Amino acid sequence: MTASGEGPYRPLADRLRAQTLDEYVGQTQLLGPEAPLRRAIETGRPHSMILWGPPGTGKTTLARLVANGVHAEFVVLSAVLAGIKDIRAVVERARVLRGFGANVGAGAGAGGGVGAGAGAGSGSRDTVLFLDEVHRFNKAQQDAFLPYVEDGTLIFIGATTENPSFEVNNALLSRTRVYVLKPLQAADLEILLDRALSDPERGLGALSLQLDPEARDLLVAAADGDARRMLNLLETAADLSQPEANRRRVSIASMREVIGTTYVRFDKGGENFYDQISALHKSVRGSDPDAALYWLCRMLAGGVDPLYVARRVLRMASEDIGNADPRALTLALESCQVYERLGSPEGELAIAQAVVFLSCAAKSNAVYVAYNAAVEDATSLGSLEVPLHLRNAPTRLMKEIGYGKDYRYAHNEPGGFAAGARYFPDNMPDRRYYLPVPRGLEIKIAEAMIARRVREA
Repeated sequence: MTASGEGPYRPLADRLRAQTLDEYVGQTQLLGPEAPLRRAIETGRPHSMILWGPPGTGKTTLARLVANGVHAEFVVLSAVLAGIKDIRAVVERARVLRGFGANVGAGAGAGGGVGAGAGAGSGSRDTVLFLDEVHRFNKAQQDAFLPYVEDGTLIFIGATTENPSFEVNNALLSRTRVYVLKPLQAADLEILLDRALSDPERGLGALSLQLDPEARDLLVAAADGDARRMLNLLETAADLSQPEANRRRVSIASMREVIGTTYVRFDKGGENFYDQISALHKSVRGSDPDAALYWLCRMLAGGVDPLYVARRVLRMASEDIGNADPRALTLALESCQVYERLGSPEGELAIAQAVVFLSCAAKSNAVYVAYNAAVEDATSLGSLEVPLHLRNAPTRLMKEIGYGKDYRYAHNEPGGFAAGARYFPDNMPDRRYYLPVPRGLEIKIAEAMIARRVREA
């Protein structure tokens, strides 16, 4: 039921959708007084766009406001349920509304632009097609409405929580503008919360609902920038609230029960996932154990597979610490084994120990740089022959044709070093890939390499 008890039930988040730009909360970077998107809506000249942002940041509401701004037909499709047949039906309906007739071909031309046919017939009307979760459409489905976006039959608005650079076809991206929506700030959520508590028609004002200050703070924090989540939790709390005289009260204890497990945004495979992995890696590389622990715990709280993180820590040990402190690789490997034996939640502590050690260890990417340089030579210089003196000679024939001839066994040389011996292919100049850094154990390694060069000279 609605707040007034009449009509079919509509969730609080849906009832409180902004109906005008002035009611819209947040996204001031897009809808500020001089922002291009606001001017496009207010002047009635919208364009096709993709709204990219986390859940509950106002993507659907903003799409409705765009349609209202030009008094356009607003059609909602979900990429989870809709197919090409549904798109064709929307296109036919859009043609009728624009005065072109149901079976007219899409011949407005590539240069028609949005709204090009607005005056084609008496009382013609534009159509805004809002496609939620556009990233779930495959290439063929996205291509299906390209001609109609191109000729202005549809004003297309796609919504996605995924980076459109990876999930949306380039052809569609080139015909739309991408707007980035940000998680709502606490101040934005407070505005929506006050509106929900005070509005007797669309909100919960008729209930005289009162939240204890601690319950209010907990609700805003638990929303994590998601207005829909906050309003859904508020509505549940209102249903469970206890009547007191002429009001209803929500205590901190009640709010904790409603919220349950703390919610942290983490998509286990999308851009947010890789952004947090990147933040962890760069915190370790930057020798900040506190920031590294924070990002580790953020991912664990979001449900990441701890073994995936442990494998990434192994990579960090090799790439960013290397021979400056070889213990890092050993400890990282052991953290994987400890987790495999203990499981969750005890095993995560071993991963945290490795993360802290790596953050505090001396840093060197000398092996990483050397490896990449050697890979480049190995793949670009062709199949250079192994010098004869470096080849094994297990048979008489091989010995007769020179395999192993003049090879100098290092252990038989003074100091265990064959000065002047060469190990690169004959037609390849000497290279110096590995350049130890003046940190950690690589200081000693560098000294040994210098001593070797002195003996070579």
